Amino acid sequence: MGYRYLALLPIEPSQDGMALSPAQVASLRAQGMRQVDAPWPMTLFVSEETPALPVPAGVVIGHVFSRDGTRLDARAFADTTDPHALDDRLLSECWGEYLLIRNATPPAQGVTLLREPSGGVPCFYFAGERVTVVTSDVSLAIGLGLYRRQVDWNAIAWMLAYTHVNTAETALEGIKELLPGCTLTLDDRIATVAPAWSPWGFAQPPHRHRSPEQAVAAIRAAVRTVVETLARTDRDVLMELSGGLDSSIVAACLQGAAANVTCSTLVTPVPGADERRYAQPIADTLGTDLHATLLDIDVVEIDFELPVQTTRPRVSVLQQTANAAMAAVAATQGADSFFSGGGGDTVFCYSSGAVPAADAFKERGFGAGMRAVHDLSALHDCTHWKAGRLTLKKLAHGARTPCKPNTAFLAPSAASPPPPAHPWFARPDGVLPGDLERIAELAGTQVFREGAPRGATHWLRLPLLSQPVVEACLKAPTWMWIAGGRNRALARDAFADRLPRAVLERRSKGTFVSYSGAIYQRKKHDMRAYLMDGHLRRQGLLDSPALEAFFAMNLHPRDTTFMRIFDLCMVENWLRHQR
Repeated sequence: MGYRYLALLPIEPSQDGMALSPAQVASLRAQGMRQVDAPWPMTLFVSEETPALPVPAGVVIGHVFSRDGTRLDARAFADTTDPHALDDRLLSECWGEYLLIRNATPPAQGVTLLREPSGGVPCFYFAGERVTVVTSDVSLAIGLGLYRRQVDWNAIAWMLAYTHVNTAETALEGIKELLPGCTLTLDDRIATVAPAWSPWGFAQPPHRHRSPEQAVAAIRAAVRTVVETLARTDRDVLMELSGGLDSSIVAACLQGAAANVTCSTLVTPVPGADERRYAQPIADTLGTDLHATLLDIDVVEIDFELPVQTTRPRVSVLQQTANAAMAAVAATQGADSFFSGGGGDTVFCYSSGAVPAADAFKERGFGAGMRAVHDLSALHDCTHWKAGRLTLKKLAHGARTPCKPNTAFLAPSAASPPPPAHPWFARPDGVLPGDLERIAELAGTQVFREGAPRGATHWLRLPLLSQPVVEACLKAPTWMWIAGGRNRALARDAFADRLPRAVLERRSKGTFVSYSGAIYQRKKHDMRAYLMDGHLRRQGLLDSPALEAFFAMNLHPRDTTFMRIFDLCMVENWLRHQR
């Protein structure tokens, strides 16, 4: 499972297609790939389970649904012959996980690709001698001899400082990613990228929800439609339950869904992440067993194999350990897809600061601002004076910087300029600081899929990051999300009748920090050797004396600096597996 395709697009518009050799075609077919007819000189192969929908002057790779959840076929687009109208219709009337490849609009003579906003279908591209290769999986191109894997050390340098920032750059030389919500036009040897969908249009008038009741109704409808539609599409679902609000809401929408649902949760041998007391009631409401998997510290590996299609260092030690546990449950239960509440904190506006109250003052005036200060005080269990002081500070200083570098343990010579700005950082005039922060965080969620290797073999569904849910939530101003002193208040109200009371009223969150700390204490000598004898040090990117001093320290119980070591090991592990 998982979307898999390879498209070869002629660089010269007059070129009569690009025929692969019989041996290359045989290789693709041996990997379960089938050729799809295309209405212009292009060679396209998709995996057997990957939908390929013919549309006027193009093809849509992936799943496409109407806003009410109906799965669409070619007949739905038969009368949409204008390329711009097709783009607009997909983005305004449809949703799903898809990539559109179509003829470019004149005067361009090449092709245009549109990647939908959630990024469910991966899209990487590079220019060869005669063709531009577009693919979900660079290993397909490598296997055909179309690309030779080569590390981009400049990209590695800035990824060390901006580890969890997503841009179009990858860590492989010459390969770029078409970011979600963007178009790529390939005309002759020129590649032009432009935004096609922006979150800013939904965070401003006239789209703004005017009342909490309107917001609650829209959020409930969007989440239910997306979850039920994807469950009906996949049929056999493994629901990853963290015990928190976000995954519980996704699971609650699976009640009565046309799918076989299995629930799974992860348990650690140290306190902090045992969520069974919250996850079990959710599984009970679904009438299914809860499979709890112990993440044993002894089985954790610092050096591990990666999916061959990875283009960046995204899979950490913790992610790999959790991934292996979830994949094992899916194998025993026969699940085809993973459902997760990933991205919920961002989409449901989980805020740890005073920005919602600052937004209320700016958007609705003094009365609304003071009510938001009251809610802020209750949310953070602090005095009204402190909440008010923090709000004034936020009003004075504005939003947080979207991306700050982390240069801990990096050599001074490894300093690199900031990565290219994400297209969603191009903000309109007069935006509220809260919207600026939440949209910056929304761009950050685009790293989630690449950090979950199980998405290479199964459908990985993140319903809360789907286009309808994101749009419905962006329309609600930040101060509505802390109503009554509750975080994610609108989401709680939207599903109050479907959630167990313990989950609905929960204020705490599970954490894997203690588990990660236990791994560090058990494995720190291995981590030290791994980094000191690795590619990063040989390239002069690490501050070796600082690392040696840190590994020799006895950490304070609340010191989480060791998490930086996990980031460095993640990058080192990726480098060691670029064979």
